Amino acid sequence: MKKGFSLPLWVAGASRSALKKLVGLPFENYELIKIPNEKKEIKIEIHSVGLLKDESHALGIAFAKSGLDLDITQNLEIWTIASLEKNSFNNPVQTIPINIIAGYGVGIKEGTSEICISNFAREVLYENLLDSIPEGFTLKLEIIFPNGVFLAERTSNKSFGIVDGLSIIGTSAETYSSASPDQLEKAKTELTKLIQNDFKGEVVFVIGENGLDLAKTHNVNLPIIKIGNWIGPLLVDAAIKKVKTVILFGYHGKLIKLAGGIFHTHNHLADARIEILVYLAVKEKLPPEIIAELSLLNNIEDALLILERFNKSLADKFFKNLSNTIEKRSFAYVNRYVKSNMEIASIIFDRKRKIRWPGIYGNNYISYFQED
Repeated sequence: MKKGFSLPLWVAGASRSALKKLVGLPFENYELIKIPNEKKEIKIEIHSVGLLKDESHALGIAFAKSGLDLDITQNLEIWTIASLEKNSFNNPVQTIPINIIAGYGVGIKEGTSEICISNFAREVLYENLLDSIPEGFTLKLEIIFPNGVFLAERTSNKSFGIVDGLSIIGTSAETYSSASPDQLEKAKTELTKLIQNDFKGEVVFVIGENGLDLAKTHNVNLPIIKIGNWIGPLLVDAAIKKVKTVILFGYHGKLIKLAGGIFHTHNHLADARIEILVYLAVKEKLPPEIIAELSLLNNIEDALLILERFNKSLADKFFKNLSNTIEKRSFAYVNRYVKSNMEIASIIFDRKRKIRWPGIYGNNYISYFQED
C-alpha cells in the first residue's frame, strides 16, 4: 500500500517552518506535525524557507506527497507566507490568534469569499502553530498554491460552489485513494468497528470530502463513513453485517451513476452520467427538444439548470425520481449477491451544497440533515 499524507499536513509543515524562521529559529528540512487528538507526530519534508519584505515576512515552501497516483494534490507546490501583527492595546488578547488567508490558487466559497478549509485542516494549523506565536501577537498566514487555479479546472470544485483554486478539505492525516482497494478495506474496517459499539442500525455513507464536510456541517446525529467510490461492495458488506439502514448521501453528479447500475463510481473506471440522464429523461417522457439539449451537456448541474428554466416543478420531480431510482437499483444490486431486507435511502444535494432530493426512503431521514 502506498503511504502518504493529506494536504492539511503539508500546509501545516510549510506554515510552521515559515513561522519558526520569522521568530529567529533555524531552518530544518522537515517539521514534526502533531495530529489533533492523537498521540503521534508525522515527519513532513520542507523544501525551503526564507525571509521577505525587510524580514517582516517569511515564506515556507513544501511539496505535497499524498502517495496517490490519481490525486490532484500529488506533488502540489505549497507556499505559506507568515507575518505577525501586534495586538491592539484595547484588545491585548485576540479571539482569533491565527488569521488564515486564501492566497492565489486557494479555493474560496462562492458568494462569501471565505477560504475553503476543513475543520480538520484548521485544527492541524492551530495545533502546530500556536506554541510558536510570540505573546501579544496574531499570526497572519497566507496560503498560496501557485498551480492551484490550473489544477482546480480538473476538479469538480465549481460544482460545489468553490472557486479560484483548490480547497483544503482533508479530514484525516493519512491518504487513501477513493478508487483503490485500500479505501475499500478502510471503510469495511470502520463499519466493523462501528457495529461493535452502541449501534442503532443506521449509518450514513458519504462519497468524498465534500459530502463528509457537508454532513458534519449539518451536525448529522448518525454514524458517518466516508466510502470513496466503492459504493456497491460496501452496500453488500453492510447487508452481510446486518445493518438495518444505509443512507447514501451525495452530490447528484456522483450518485446518478447508481441509477444506471454503476456501483464503482470513479470516473476513470466508468462515466456514463449524461447517458443515464438521457435515459431517465426518456422514461419521464420529457419533451424531445429538452432531451436533445440534455444529451449535449458535460455535467449534471447544467442539466438541472436547463430543467429548472423549462419547468421548476418538473425539475424537482425529475431529481426526486432520480433519488428513488438510486434506492431501487442499489437494493437490487445488494440482493444480487446476498438476500437482504436492508433499507437503502438516498439523499442528494446540489452544487450549492443545498440538500434537496430525498428518495422514498430518504424522506424518512431528511430531517437529520436540516440545519438548526
